[in-house]
Amino acid sequence: MKLGVPKEIKDNEYRVGMVPASVRELTQRGHAVYVETGAGAGIGVDDAAYQAVGAEVLDSAAAVFEVAEMIVKVKEPQAVERAMLREDHTLFTYLHLAPDAPQTEDLVQSGATCIAYETVTDEHGHLPLLAPMSEVAGRLSIQAGAWCLEKARGGSGVLLGGVPGVEPAKVLIIGGGTVGFNAAQMAIGLGARVVILDRDAEVLRFLDANFESRIETVFSNMDAIERHLVDSDLVIGGVLIPGAAAPKLVRREHLSGMRSGSVLVDVSIDQGGCFETSHPTTHAEPTYVVDDVVHYCVANMPGAVPRTSTFALNNATLPFIIALAEQGPTQAMRNNPHLLEGLNVHRGMVTYDDVARDLGYDYVPASEALER
Repeated sequence: MKLGVPKEIKDNEYRVGMVPASVRELTQRGHAVYVETGAGAGIGVDDAAYQAVGAEVLDSAAAVFEVAEMIVKVKEPQAVERAMLREDHTLFTYLHLAPDAPQTEDLVQSGATCIAYETVTDEHGHLPLLAPMSEVAGRLSIQAGAWCLEKARGGSGVLLGGVPGVEPAKVLIIGGGTVGFNAAQMAIGLGARVVILDRDAEVLRFLDANFESRIETVFSNMDAIERHLVDSDLVIGGVLIPGAAAPKLVRREHLSGMRSGSVLVDVSIDQGGCFETSHPTTHAEPTYVVDDVVHYCVANMPGAVPRTSTFALNNATLPFIIALAEQGPTQAMRNNPHLLEGLNVHRGMVTYDDVARDLGYDYVPASEALER
């Protein structure tokens, strides 16, 4: 198979779809890999490193799209990239389609086979290609929140861990999954008071057993959210419904009851955000203020630490990339129902139920779409 790795062009995105070690695994199996010049520069990997493992370096994304059968990326294709997709392309990347009608329309129109990292599952029902970036984003959310709490950034001027004689900041984490767990680890390490809300009793038991008395676990409902928002300095939104738009758990009217200069970090922003007042921001302009509450809603948070993020992502995606290349996309998905769960768009059909529902498309089951 011919695989293409274009340079990421989303604002301040420096990750890359495949590192040289991953490319080597493919070229040694007889596959051809085409990499856009400069694709690895953001993680300190030059073109020569890709050439040394058998990749061919091309001078533009257009050249990569022209020759490749499968496109391996990190972030969702931007409009100029979507215009280069063809019916014979397989796209393997994060998509987050539910809140993104223009992208979905373009992918449907392209006729390409589009497999989303974030909906690929494993035998335990987990999301193995989303997990490494959720770990990174969860940890970064506390760093970002601490930065936003500084007075110069519009925050209240609170130090997360306090100092002897001064109480620490309160960190409220909504969602106890991978993002929430990793956010809690970082917040605890900095000495903050941590409260985690979740609707799954088993998740709360796991968190309580893991962190013992270092956190408070609370069953999540509207009353609990409202009660804890009023005295929280930093709120992390880590809610995920795989493939679907995130529910709006913090509403506009809640902000007036929060402390002036408190901070909301919406890690769910890729799926539309779990705060009503959230809208996507970039690393160049990461924050805005609504009702004296600082909002941090960067849609590609792990891009801030691209080297760590890229290697973590490649560790997870490589087995699937190899399967797609060795078996061909259709057969690979027939052979692996967990990879099939990643299929969101195929030959003009929307094949993920939540995306179809949220955006008003007819839903065609992935297994049925492959046979058409």
